[in-house]
Amino acid sequence: MLQPGLYEQVINREINTDLSELPAARQATVPIDKAEASKVLAQYLTGVVQKGLDNMLDNGGDLSAQIGLTNEIVRIVERTTREADFAALSVDERAEQLLALLRENDPRLAIGKTAATVDRPETSIAQSSLFTGAVHEPQMYTEFKKEIVSADRIDMLVSFIKWSGLRLIMDELISFTQIGGALRIITTSYMGATDVKAIEELRKLPNTKIKVSYDTKRTRLHAKTYVFYRNTGFTTAYVGSSNLSNAAISSGLEWNVKVTKKDLPETIDKITATFESYWNSNEFEYYTENQKERLARALKAEKYFDANNADAYTLDIAPYSYQQEILDKLEAERTVRGYCRNLVVAATGTGKTVISALDYKRFRKQNPGRPCHLLFVAHREEILKQSLYTYRAVLKDANFGEMFVGSYKPDSIENLFISVQTFNSQDFTVKTTPDFYDYIVVDEFHHAAAPTYQKLLEYYQPKILIGLTATPERMDGKSILNYFSGRIAAEIRLPEAIDRKLLCPFQYFGVTDVIDLDDLKWTRGGYDKGELSRIYTLSGGAAKRRADMVVSSLLKYVTDINDVKGLGFCVSVEHAEFMSNYFNEHGIPSMFLTGQSLDEERKTAKQRLVSGEVRFIFVVDIYNEGVDIPEVNTVLFLRPTESLTIFLQQLGRGLRLSEDKECLTVLDFIGQANKRYNFEDKFAALLSSTTRGVPREIRDGFVSAPKGCYIQLEKKAAKYILDNIRASYGNSAGLVSRIGSFEEDSGLPLTLANFLSHCRLDARSLYKFSSFSRLCELAGKLDAFTEPAEKTLTKAFSRIAVIDSRRWITFLLDILPQLHNVDFAALSPLKQRMLQMFYITVWGKAADSWDGDEVLENLCALADSQVMLSELTALLQYNFNRIDFIDEPVDLGFECPLDLHCTYTRDQLLVAMDFTEPTTVREGVKWLPDKKADVFFVTLNKSDKDYSPTTMYNDYSINEELFHWQSQSTTAENSPTGQRYIHHRAQGSRVLLFVREFKTDRISSGAAAYTYLGTASYVCHEGSRPMNITWKLDRPIPAKFLNKTNKLVVG
Repeated sequence: MLQPGLYEQVINREINTDLSELPAARQATVPIDKAEASKVLAQYLTGVVQKGLDNMLDNGGDLSAQIGLTNEIVRIVERTTREADFAALSVDERAEQLLALLRENDPRLAIGKTAATVDRPETSIAQSSLFTGAVHEPQMYTEFKKEIVSADRIDMLVSFIKWSGLRLIMDELISFTQIGGALRIITTSYMGATDVKAIEELRKLPNTKIKVSYDTKRTRLHAKTYVFYRNTGFTTAYVGSSNLSNAAISSGLEWNVKVTKKDLPETIDKITATFESYWNSNEFEYYTENQKERLARALKAEKYFDANNADAYTLDIAPYSYQQEILDKLEAERTVRGYCRNLVVAATGTGKTVISALDYKRFRKQNPGRPCHLLFVAHREEILKQSLYTYRAVLKDANFGEMFVGSYKPDSIENLFISVQTFNSQDFTVKTTPDFYDYIVVDEFHHAAAPTYQKLLEYYQPKILIGLTATPERMDGKSILNYFSGRIAAEIRLPEAIDRKLLCPFQYFGVTDVIDLDDLKWTRGGYDKGELSRIYTLSGGAAKRRADMVVSSLLKYVTDINDVKGLGFCVSVEHAEFMSNYFNEHGIPSMFLTGQSLDEERKTAKQRLVSGEVRFIFVVDIYNEGVDIPEVNTVLFLRPTESLTIFLQQLGRGLRLSEDKECLTVLDFIGQANKRYNFEDKFAALLSSTTRGVPREIRDGFVSAPKGCYIQLEKKAAKYILDNIRASYGNSAGLVSRIGSFEEDSGLPLTLANFLSHCRLDARSLYKFSSFSRLCELAGKLDAFTEPAEKTLTKAFSRIAVIDSRRWITFLLDILPQLHNVDFAALSPLKQRMLQMFYITVWGKAADSWDGDEVLENLCALADSQVMLSELTALLQYNFNRIDFIDEPVDLGFECPLDLHCTYTRDQLLVAMDFTEPTTVREGVKWLPDKKADVFFVTLNKSDKDYSPTTMYNDYSINEELFHWQSQSTTAENSPTGQRYIHHRAQGSRVLLFVREFKTDRISSGAAAYTYLGTASYVCHEGSRPMNITWKLDRPIPAKFLNKTNKLVVG
């Protein structure tokens, strides 16, 4: 009898009989995942075989009968696979286990010892087990001693190392390393707990390498793992709570799991891969003899930098991956589009200044013969001091730059950090030429719309202007985007900053609102503010019921109302005053501020909130001008916020790090909303990289929330959101409705680019339903049309939507308008290949001949479909304008149109290599002998699931240059194919890596395209059938792709 509950059970005949008697609604079944099938079926078979072997014993059989059954199973596998090698895997009739094997020249043999006397752990090295410190189990350190002397190499990953713990196993480590054993250790200066003596003693060991994270402020490594690799395949690892200290490995109440390669191979693979990723990360630095003092200082340090320490100017400040991604985007803005005025948007506290300093450092490197004069402008002395220090640290120059603010007077103005007030009072434009400064940074750029900044921005003509801001949308409605060609060059997403511990985590509660806004007047992309204010403040009983609901929800979700330091965002001055009064009447001391509040009143408000005199400040829209309160730990969204930017600005007000602040509590009041209100963007912005889509995240409980964060929607609130998303973009009717009201909502002309950008819509989401032109026609925004290529192109648009090669797009934009006048056969080989890539994208097969009737008919039909052709060129131009990396050709020995880091489907990339039958390719590698190239098609997650531990750690990037790849299970290291991989350079062949995250495009549901990582060289390999090869890429992987290719990245 099947019990109700969760299963992950292979359905056998018995279970199938039971299920056949149950209604379909009571059971959930899925096909066995092809990528996981061998593991799932083998696991199932293990239980069946073990039960059968036990049965034989119970019925009087002996060990030889069990071996007979085992060997019969092996014979069946041999016959079925027709692989003779399986015959050698039959169990020998002696029925013995091999426990140890000594090397021919092992010194122990010389003194009369044998393999039978070799030390081995008391616990099994083939079966996983748990250590809890129980009375009869061996102590951790005694097991460690035996693991060490029986290992071939050892990796240790520990937060801290104490001499009291290390000395317990030191003799074994000395013996192990002296006979050639390789020891690698990763540790940190976290909490100052590591003993310098312990690290120094380890450093003196031969064959030992140590890496340390000195980031005492934000070190995130709390793992404790000890891995003992054995060439026999019997690798073991201890994972749990024990650091390397006496208490932790001898007497503490610690839990540790011993994992073995034999019964948990995927777990060992993940441990290995993760360690390699950390080892090759720039967060951990090699520890050498001359770093003893630095380690001692780091262990004592409480801050990232000691401002009085000259050593701070000798350390390399390497960008985090999210910072490198922004630097890459800035470079692309300038190189791809020629925009040298760039706006960077990031929440306060996320390192905007560091990014500008790294970008300036790159600018100096790119312009070695120029003076590269820098002007850094801010409105407060404190910001200028911190910024000057940051630049000096990044440039490793303690004498760089001078300040001009308050009592600070510079000797030189070549690299100047100046306040905007000083700039104006000194009439600086008279003293310098417009081109004197090559690189200008304006911090807190949202102030730049004010008159005090106008002279500076209008006078100077720098090579590069960088604007930094957390709040691009101002309270007065003035846009700052006009200074930057209407573009935000790069943004630091909140989830990335939270994962990096630059901002505090949040707990977001979507509370069901009692007010229905479905029928409220909607104009110009938002609710009528007057109407909103009236409902929230003047609707009598309804307004009071809502305010009462806000108070009761607050008391329900916060820990202690007396500890709250909160902001409430309101729709109008009247609303802010109403909420403040209501809270005061109900015993929660509160006040309100508006845009007209005086600076003194704002400062007083901050002091009153921090001291606890008031619990809440209610404000209108953005609370940013001149006031910043890191201590804020609660935020109330008391009105729907149509602008995603404003929502994130408001949320960011509470995400500042502050002592004793565990997290930010967010209450968002969600009611029935106008179908044009965009819930999807809001939640997508709160999630770490997710491929699931917001509706599924809601159903699954927001599993992609940033580390340490929590998102919960009350039942009705969740329903309102799901209904809204379905009505907006979830079907063609919703899209037609949005297109119909687009110009009124946005104030922009209706174009494909405007619609996709304003609605923050992926083009593939639109093309799931129809072409944009047809949707516009259905919305009454385009005259009726009938065109021969419509059906074909509509199907192809979702594939065209991912094209991101500048060279290919430029070629298509040039040739498409003149299709009737092109002699296709006369095109150069390079252009013919690019046209072939386009042809197979649209018509699904390669063109046999450019003079063939079918090919010419198809191209003529496209030329005669002016509406669709216009949409095609609009889509390609839209793609071009969104390119945020710099591609480049890759030398393959012929004119190949494939560009580095661009996206291509399997068919596109193969015809680009002159292989015109791509549908015949089924395997993961295609050898092209005429091009002397192995083309690798790598799918990182081979399962249909989002997370599959059995398949995720076969193929992944170790860091930006190294890539781990597993061959097919039939590829032996001594086979011609294996030898070609190993000796490809000597044999003159190339290895090309194309990588995708999933098999299926999560938006279009078609086959996912690949990112071209370029050519790679063989480094090393382990194993055979399959081979695990490490490749070194000839060009590093850009930061934007690393989070996808490196499955081991945390945040």
